[in-house]
Amino acid sequence: MTSPTNIPGFHDVRVTVDDDVALHAAVGGSGRSGRAVVLLHGFPQTHLCWRHVAPALAADHTVVVPDLRGYGASDKPAGSSPDTYSKRTMARDVVRIAAALGVDRFALAGHDRGALVAVRAGLDHPEVVTHLAVLDVLPTLDMWDVLHGADAAVAFHLYLMAQPAGLPEAMITGAADTFFGHFLDAWTPPGTPAPFDADVRAEYLRRSREAVGSIVADYRASAGVDVEHDRADRDAGRRLAMPVTVVQQDWGAALGYDAAGLWGAWAPDLDHRTTTAGHFMAESAPDEVLAALRDLLAR
Repeated sequence: MTSPTNIPGFHDVRVTVDDDVALHAAVGGSGRSGRAVVLLHGFPQTHLCWRHVAPALAADHTVVVPDLRGYGASDKPAGSSPDTYSKRTMARDVVRIAAALGVDRFALAGHDRGALVAVRAGLDHPEVVTHLAVLDVLPTLDMWDVLHGADAAVAFHLYLMAQPAGLPEAMITGAADTFFGHFLDAWTPPGTPAPFDADVRAEYLRRSREAVGSIVADYRASAGVDVEHDRADRDAGRRLAMPVTVVQQDWGAALGYDAAGLWGAWAPDLDHRTTTAGHFMAESAPDEVLAALRDLLAR
């Protein structure tokens, strides 16, 4: 069985991206002629969520797979200011780690929390991000706009982790494996096997237990400073200038919103796809995700 901390054929690096903040990343396919690709993970995962997709991409591309700040083996600075875990700060981390590895322009794909970072990178660094793939989120501002009434219960964790510092951290720490394990189970489609084996699941839980404070700070930023940044961009008419592919579950039909329409307002060059693979699609349906990424890179 492959070690749960490694992606086959990749080597680990550690790069300082900010004062006293270093990110861990797995790197593969160095020097390949195809466009460089950076892959960002979601919650409650690490870079390992790309373990099935990254090796295939590395056959033709240099591929960089970081742990986001506050997650996995990357540093977890205290959330001493709203900007510490803003998506703007985390997007800058991604640009800096790529630059340190000799990659000045790249295609970027993100899942879940990593997708929010990827979108912010596309808005803030259009000269760097050539293509953008987003897996199973809405833009931060639109996400808050569409959650209302009893249907918002599916996103209870967003409201819990938006609370002032102290309460959510204490509640989650008191039952960390139960809390994080809930999402690993609930976000897998009923009647289908988990898309991660016991070793990978244990690694996700271990890394999440170590990161309660930083994970909460990341989510808290999405109820505060990230909304401010998105609203300023929307008011100014800023949009994603690069080709964008969005792959997501069809929650819009159930919750009463037009996901493709929401994304189209941000991304004029949009390929919007829905999937039945569940939330953890890079693990449950890697061939489907890989095909979407290759189609994007060909645009």
